[in-house]
Amino acid sequence: MKTPDAALEFLYGLQMFGIKLGLENIQTLVDSVGQPQRNYGIVHVAGTNGKGSVCAFLGRIYRQAGYRVGVYTSPHLHRFNERIRVNGQPIDDHDLVALVDELRQKNSEVPATFFEFTTALALLYFARQNVDLVILEVGMGGRLDATNVVAPLVSVITPVSDDHGDYLGGSLAEIAAEKGGIIKPGVPVVIGPQDKAAMAVLSARAKEMAAPCLCFGRDFSVEKTTSGCRVTTGALCWSELQPSLPGRHQYDNLAVALMVVTHLAEQGWQVTQQVVREAVADTRWPGRLEWVGERILLDGAHNASGAHALADYLRGCNVQRIHWVAGFKADKDMEAVVSSLLPFVVQAYCVEPPTEQAYPRENVVVHLQQHGCEASAWDSPTVALEAALQQCGDHDLVVVAGSLFLVAACRDWLISTCNLEEMDEANCDG
Repeated sequence: MKTPDAALEFLYGLQMFGIKLGLENIQTLVDSVGQPQRNYGIVHVAGTNGKGSVCAFLGRIYRQAGYRVGVYTSPHLHRFNERIRVNGQPIDDHDLVALVDELRQKNSEVPATFFEFTTALALLYFARQNVDLVILEVGMGGRLDATNVVAPLVSVITPVSDDHGDYLGGSLAEIAAEKGGIIKPGVPVVIGPQDKAAMAVLSARAKEMAAPCLCFGRDFSVEKTTSGCRVTTGALCWSELQPSLPGRHQYDNLAVALMVVTHLAEQGWQVTQQVVREAVADTRWPGRLEWVGERILLDGAHNASGAHALADYLRGCNVQRIHWVAGFKADKDMEAVVSSLLPFVVQAYCVEPPTEQAYPRENVVVHLQQHGCEASAWDSPTVALEAALQQCGDHDLVVVAGSLFLVAACRDWLISTCNLEEMDEANCDG
């Protein structure tokens, strides 16, 4: 395999195996290359919403503190390489090709899925890059997710909500049980804000595993200040924090990250208050409440919790009228997202995101029209975005939301059309 295109063709070809939860394949893959995940410290991050932001905060903080940091997240916005980063830089094509070849040759009989193979590749790459610390985001669930092959320094569970019900269970308690599967015996776990049902399950799991449990609202907290926020983690108070990531929910995500920082400091991973303040102000997480100029807002909200956070943000900005470029994957709760955003929508431009499992745009149009919203179907995200910009009034806002695939397509067009260098893919801490 000599080219990046050939490597990616092989990786994407593994999608024919679909989503297969379980640890047998990933264990075989990492065994074949000497258990690379044992060569560095790991922070393992699960949850439904906020995982990426917590990873972005932590990656930036430890990088700013002088550590060599690997970050593994999914999905990517523009290029596969974004999923695997060291000190903010995506894996380069040469290393990608070499590692795909190595893993493929050593595991020719293993029916690994795309995510299993990609996870093994990331863990190996981080070892070869001699990183100190890896921030590892769970793909889906936790208990049987390929990332759960690791033994972390600390586990993290961000807010749990309804998503991927076909795989994780039909109730919040069942989903929380899957997420809580990353809690290891004796390994501390930081738990973000949770619904009572989810919190009960996660607390019980931590107790069963004899894992020290650091809970939002009990062991750490956050409060809004005139200039940003203040986070309290045990005896520590992190003041004068001004996160660059917009939205009140990012204060909660930051508090989770700083509880991790506080715990790891007790294990020798030292970070100063000044480093934290600078890193928090510089953290970037593209496609999530990302402004393009003053008229366009991109957000990957694709479930009820994400849409609720977006709606809260719009209210906080005194936005009353939006032109919504809307599109969803087939497995997402379209109706829940619509419910949160409907009060703001002047007109909706319904499209199918560039994914094989897209929710039919005509169905979205019908649902919106049944709720009294003006809506129409469009052939592509970029055509819909152009139309929204043309029809958007001087006091209106164009919002792209419903799917990260949709956001990526619109973001690609904005980068190429508007020559927006500041939106380059490298400007990301995840």
